[in-house]
Amino acid sequence: METKTEKQKKENNINQKMEGRSLWADGWIRLKRNKLAMFGMWLIIIICLAAIFAPYITKYDPNEQFIWTEGPSAKLVPPCSKYWFGTDVYGRDIYTRVIYGARISLQIGFAATAISVVIGVILGSIAGYYGGIIDDFISWLTNVIFAFPFLLFVLALVAYLPPSLPLLYMAIGIISWASFARVARGQVIQLKEMEFVEAATAIGSHDKRIIFKHILPNILAPIIVQTTLEIGSIIMLESSLSFLGFGIQPPKPAWGYMISEGKQYFLSGQWWWSVFPGLAIMILVLGFNLFGDGLRDALDPRLKQ
Repeated sequence: METKTEKQKKENNINQKMEGRSLWADGWIRLKRNKLAMFGMWLIIIICLAAIFAPYITKYDPNEQFIWTEGPSAKLVPPCSKYWFGTDVYGRDIYTRVIYGARISLQIGFAATAISVVIGVILGSIAGYYGGIIDDFISWLTNVIFAFPFLLFVLALVAYLPPSLPLLYMAIGIISWASFARVARGQVIQLKEMEFVEAATAIGSHDKRIIFKHILPNILAPIIVQTTLEIGSIIMLESSLSFLGFGIQPPKPAWGYMISEGKQYFLSGQWWWSVFPGLAIMILVLGFNLFGDGLRDALDPRLKQ
């Protein structure tokens, strides 16, 4: 057993090695020491790899209905060696549909988050840098977004749009920018008073150059952390929309819609149709939340000591 003195010496040695490193290098060292964050990162990596290489890790088509080739015996088969997650009422392999469903959830999660990051960071940076009436208007708009029930806001957009994957993540992304705007605004308000920004202003740098070259690179850490956490929230939102019938439409294997289809069979004993897509959502969102929390701690300069 190590004594407290020995542990303290090891921590001091690590801190000495970290001195002089960049924020990102220090953050990576601290992140590797966070077991929960690394566990979350590996969950994300494994699911992403499964989605990418789906045709190589399952031999079935996600929409193939085995009741037409094997008869009624392929209907609602419980988990077994042939069908690892069982089959649904149409004789489709649930394991295959869960794997392919990861593609849809990840695509919407990443694409919608990218849209919201661009909108939120630009609006938040403008509000924080210029202040005044511009800040008041953008802050008011942000408060309106937060005050309105988020799910109803997205439903209002999706209900009037033709069901398609690009329109779905565009609608979600357009509504999800408010949190990024608040983060960016707060960071820009702090940074615009710093000496390096004043120096850039003194030599006649244009506002656009100051914002994009001097300020935005210095607010990347909190934006990246918020992005990681937001992806999990958007995946949950997409699953909720699919569950309600406003998301990805059948026969595409959306996790939320699979839960909705299988819920009526749950109490009669065919639990696998809903449980395995639900577990997939839980594991993926858990991975992003654990990784996001660890990343937030790792990139916080106040925790450097």
